[in-house]
Amino acid sequence: MSQGRIRKILVGDAQADRVVPPSGFTAQLTLFVSGAMAFLVVFALALSLASGRLADRWSQELARAATLRINAPQDQLPAQTQVALTILQQTPGVSSAKALTPDEQAQLLSPWFGPDIPIDTLPVPQLIEIIEGNPGYDRAGLRLRLSAELPGAVLDDHTRWREPLVDAANSLRRLGLFSILLIGGATAAMITLAANAALAANAQVIEVLRLVGALDSYIAQAFIRRFTLRALIGSAVGVVLGMISILLLPEASDEGGFLTGLGFQGWGWAWPLLVPPLGALVAFVATGTAARRKLRELS
Repeated sequence: MSQGRIRKILVGDAQADRVVPPSGFTAQLTLFVSGAMAFLVVFALALSLASGRLADRWSQELARAATLRINAPQDQLPAQTQVALTILQQTPGVSSAKALTPDEQAQLLSPWFGPDIPIDTLPVPQLIEIIEGNPGYDRAGLRLRLSAELPGAVLDDHTRWREPLVDAANSLRRLGLFSILLIGGATAAMITLAANAALAANAQVIEVLRLVGALDSYIAQAFIRRFTLRALIGSAVGVVLGMISILLLPEASDEGGFLTGLGFQGWGWAWPLLVPPLGALVAFVATGTAARRKLRELS
């Protein structure tokens, strides 16, 4: 879009603006649709960005973590745990290994069995948390040594459930981006309908303008300017309301999980500011296309 056309849209032409009704259902429809769609885009952006952060965190943190589960009689459990820790300390690529305390294991089981679980009276296996270094350790080799020295030890590198979780988070991110595209398409369709309705309602005015020598480009410019500014104003209002709603959401917390981390973070708050100009661009293209087609039909 050239600077001259931008100036015409922003400054306008008082005589040409009379072609487009300043009020009525087309104005209300354009403002409402632009505002509602911009509001939805803010939430779709928040969902997409939060899903991306979640996928990155799961991919990075869980990829470096593993769990060693030792199944043994209670009287042999301390000795086998010490043997397992010694093996892990001797394994290249293992950054750290820590045996979970009874309280920590009870905390892990509390979501299923409640906070007052009598863990001392239950045959709960000993869990050892393993943090992988850089470079990592040889999983196949470690499993072979564990099976030889500790037949009751099971190494779980979380691959079974880490990858589906990361895939699910990435799918949510793609869904958010796809929703934004759908919202943009729906906005363009609604603005096109509103522009067609305004052009049809002003068919007699357009005919008179043509009789006095007005070019179709002059007439179309009036519609383009009016609907583009309506879309810009409506989108700006929708974005402001959307950002306020995002601010009112609960802050991220471990207790709340993913549902409390849907807000923007850092420079992510700048993304919604792109929605109003993009909404105006959609309206500019949609109105221009509709105006040129409708004017040809009215010829």
